[in-house]
Amino acid sequence: MDLSVFITKTGMERLQKRINELMTERPEVIKAVAVAREFGDLSENAEYKAARERQRAIDSEIDFLRRRSSQLKVVDPSSLPKDAVRFGSTCRTRDEATQEEISFKVVGAAELNFYDEETHMQVVSVISPIGKGLLGRKVNEIAVISAPMGERRLKILEIN
Repeated sequence: MDLSVFITKTGMERLQKRINELMTERPEVIKAVAVAREFGDLSENAEYKAARERQRAIDSEIDFLRRRSSQLKVVDPSSLPKDAVRFGSTCRTRDEATQEEISFKVVGAAELNFYDEETHMQVVSVISPIGKGLLGRKVNEIAVISAPMGERRLKILEIN
């Protein structure tokens, strides 16, 4: 099963919000291109070049996000059992080497890896080494993570 096509509802909402932000910014950039064009010689017009470059970047990102969102499948994690770490799960772990407790949220590949300041969780993709290692693990099991920086052992303490 290709896990890279799944996304949480929150992730899809963020993706749609980004598209809307870009669509709102686009008319302003088009106006800036028109204003810069009025300055004359386009071959030496830095404002024109910068505005055109920004317009191309916006159009490319909108196109990419629209194509990507049409390929994604929204999954409601609340409908999945909580007996093991699954897509959309949050889990609290303890690193066996450092005894540090780390909370993870396992999300779709289209959702970025970042630290969520609100929930104090590390967000990881289902196809990342950590995400793959956590999937299917139950409370008190050890997830062995093979990462470029070496092997990591995370004990699952709690699953939500």
